[in-house]
Amino acid sequence: MTSGAPLLPAGIARYDRVTARLHWGIGIALLGQLAFGFLLDEIAPRGTPARASVINLHKAIGLVLGALIAVRIGWRLAHRPPPWPGSMTARQQGAARWGHVALYIAMAVLPIAGYLGSNFSRHGICFFGVPLAPWGPDWPAVYALLVGIHVTAAFVFTALIAGHVAMAFKHAALDRDGSFARIVP
Repeated sequence: MTSGAPLLPAGIARYDRVTARLHWGIGIALLGQLAFGFLLDEIAPRGTPARASVINLHKAIGLVLGALIAVRIGWRLAHRPPPWPGSMTARQQGAARWGHVALYIAMAVLPIAGYLGSNFSRHGICFFGVPLAPWGPDWPAVYALLVGIHVTAAFVFTALIAGHVAMAFKHAALDRDGSFARIVP
């Protein structure tokens, strides 16, 4: 074993370092942002003075994560992933491929819907203390639709993450086929 990295079975290729770092860094940040979003009402209940600053912190972090997600998607489109281990059946590979596509879609929909929704509200976004005036009209029906998409995407994304982690654990602990070790930085 070199430099603490898990050993890969012969013939198993790794993801490149940038992909691995984007995966883990953005993944951990997204877990924090999801928890933050789900706990907004507990952190700053509606109608309290702290609500606006807490919501704007969530929005600002979401914008930063949205930019990082765009970088991650761009990097992924420009860099093919390593082939799946030979031990994975065609059905497992297809499920993994579609699972990853679904994760990327949810990862993109979350910040886009949040950003768009914020621009159809009179409040707009305050990006780490810098007010960004909304470019859309105060349109409650559109705002509600986009916030609904944002919240639904958060629940779908959470379920997809749970499945992703469960499959990673299966490959690491039960199958021991090197799939998990491919993405370890």
